[in-house]
Amino acid sequence: MNIDELVKRISKTDGLSKTLGMHFISTPEPDTLQATMMVDERNRQPFGFLSGGASLALAENVAGIGSLALCPGQIAVGINVSGTHVQAVSEGDIVTAFAKIVHKGRTLHTWQVDIKNTAGEVICTVQVTNYVFTPKKDNQKKGAETKV
Repeated sequence: MNIDELVKRISKTDGLSKTLGMHFISTPEPDTLQATMMVDERNRQPFGFLSGGASLALAENVAGIGSLALCPGQIAVGINVSGTHVQAVSEGDIVTAFAKIVHKGRTLHTWQVDIKNTAGEVICTVQVTNYVFTPKKDNQKKGAETKV
C-alpha cells in the first residue's frame, strides 16, 4: 500500500513514532505495509535490549498508518494490542514490522504484525485492532484526522 503522502502529512503532528525512531515503508500489496526502527537509546531497556513496549508501539503505529491509508478522511485508533515477544534484540540492530490486514470491517480493522530482526528472525508477533470512525467537524479543524 502506498503511504508516502500520508506519512508526509502526519509527520507534522506525530510524536511517538518520531520519538522512537520509526520509519514507514510503502509496499506493492494493497493490504500490507512495513516500518523499521533502529534499536538505540530511544527504545531500549537499560540492559541494551529492545523494550517490549517499543515493539508494541511499533506494531500499533504501523497498523494505524495502514488503517488510515485504507480509510482516507477517517480516524483510526488502536483499541487492542496483544503481542508475544519470542526473542531479544540488542542495541544497534534494526527491526522491521511486517503488517497485513486480516479483517477490514466498516469500523474495526484487525492487523497481524510480525516484527523481525536483521537476520529475518521473528522477534515479536502482534495483533492490533483499530477502531475506525469519521471525525466530528470540530476535530477536523484541530487536525485530529491525522492522529494515529
